[in-house]
Amino acid sequence: MLSCIAIILAAVYVSLTNGTFDMSVAEVVKTLLRIEPDPDHDLVVFEFRLPRIVLGAAVGYALGIAGAVIQGVTRNGLADPGILGINAGAGTAVVLFMFLFQGSLHTTGWAAVMTMPMFGLAGGLAALAAIYRFARKDGRLDPQRFVLVGIAVTSGFGAVTLFVSLKMSPQDYESAAVWLAGSIYGADWKLVAATLPWMLVLPPVIWRSAKALDVFQLGEDSATGRGAQVEKEKKLLLLCSAGLVAASVAVSGSVAFVGLIAPHMARRLVGLSHRSIIPASGLIGIAMVVIGDWIGRTAFAPAQLAVGIVISIIGVPYFVYLLMRSRT
Repeated sequence: MLSCIAIILAAVYVSLTNGTFDMSVAEVVKTLLRIEPDPDHDLVVFEFRLPRIVLGAAVGYALGIAGAVIQGVTRNGLADPGILGINAGAGTAVVLFMFLFQGSLHTTGWAAVMTMPMFGLAGGLAALAAIYRFARKDGRLDPQRFVLVGIAVTSGFGAVTLFVSLKMSPQDYESAAVWLAGSIYGADWKLVAATLPWMLVLPPVIWRSAKALDVFQLGEDSATGRGAQVEKEKKLLLLCSAGLVAASVAVSGSVAFVGLIAPHMARRLVGLSHRSIIPASGLIGIAMVVIGDWIGRTAFAPAQLAVGIVISIIGVPYFVYLLMRSRT
């Protein structure tokens, strides 16, 4: 945990001080502590870099925890919100929101910023309901069916998203395309405020049910025999995961592979207890998104690469590695 926190602090330091406009540590500290404030430094730190770092941290935290929960519920190390269709459902709902309110509701205004996560939640829950409906077998959630149905739901929602986005005006389509790639380029304090309620309420609920996730690994019959309310706990955990994914998708688009990679790293670092895996996955997710965003912002400057693309470049080979490892 301490190593993860140290890496996050190092990533925050690099992100605050490096970029098109470089700043020294002393200048950053003076700006944060309001010592000899400079308008240029205030603009760079408080308007551009700090909101982006905080939003990236919130997104990584949410996706890391959601990935740990979904892998625990399905008992499948290859499951994550992106593969199971929750990302796709939330993304479709947000694109539909952009399409319905284009020109009449600015997507950077308070009304839109606070409403978009609710649309995302509705889409994520719709995807989750469809998956849950078709993945049940003999009254129980079948983990293997859950993954296969999730892949099909992802394809279906992806098609709907493409259809809706093609109906947009060219300018709105360009914005939607950048957003769908997984970008926190337009981060501001309004978006941070929109995600905070979800990040403060849902992770503690998930952490309180961590023991249920441990019991699930024994199999449903064994879990039921040990007194666990399997279906009730699964619904609660999946609902909370959908809320976290919806909040992150609403402000950053679909950032893939964080929910897949972070839990694997967490299990290697802290063992198999979900009381440790859940917070560790959140911290690793923070580090992945903050570092990925810094690479995308600086590697091709003055052009910027979406954080979702940067993480996918790393995530695809890792996913192939996990597939080959699971086969052997």
